[in-house]
Amino acid sequence: MNRPIYKLPAVVIPAAMMILLSGCTGTGLPFIKREKTVGKDIAMDDITEFYWTYATSTFPPEYQRYYFHTEDGKFWFYHETREGERFPLQEEDITVSGTLDLTAEEWNTFFDYLNNGTVRSREENTDSGDSGPWTYLYWKNDKGDIQQFSFESYKKASDFEAFCKELKAKAG
Repeated sequence: MNRPIYKLPAVVIPAAMMILLSGCTGTGLPFIKREKTVGKDIAMDDITEFYWTYATSTFPPEYQRYYFHTEDGKFWFYHETREGERFPLQEEDITVSGTLDLTAEEWNTFFDYLNNGTVRSREENTDSGDSGPWTYLYWKNDKGDIQQFSFESYKKASDFEAFCKELKAKAG
């Protein structure tokens, strides 16, 4: 029996829509991938920026940022520590910062920590009181909606922090 779609029972169309959209992440259709894997979907040469930021409202507040980026074919590391009596700490509260021109070996080590990590759509958790670290990855042809990074394992995340502290000591 050939019925036009507009004559289908009122239950069939909503049910079909629910099935079609059941795999949605809230931002797209189920066939659109909303997560990427570093090393598989994002190549080392495509990475342009990576932010690692930790901030607490404890007394005194704490703030640390590590920033990796590429510029004119060079690899860079930047760090900043903010200290003060107020929260949130502002740029004028930066007490220690430094920049380091990374070697290819250091950039490869950086990538090894990120490799097999995942990048997904940002989630705003402003009411959670979480101190982080917040990690964001940007790459060539990034569409601006999938940047929230998660390390493959807790060990990789803690080893990455130790690596950043070594770079921070070299950068001054």
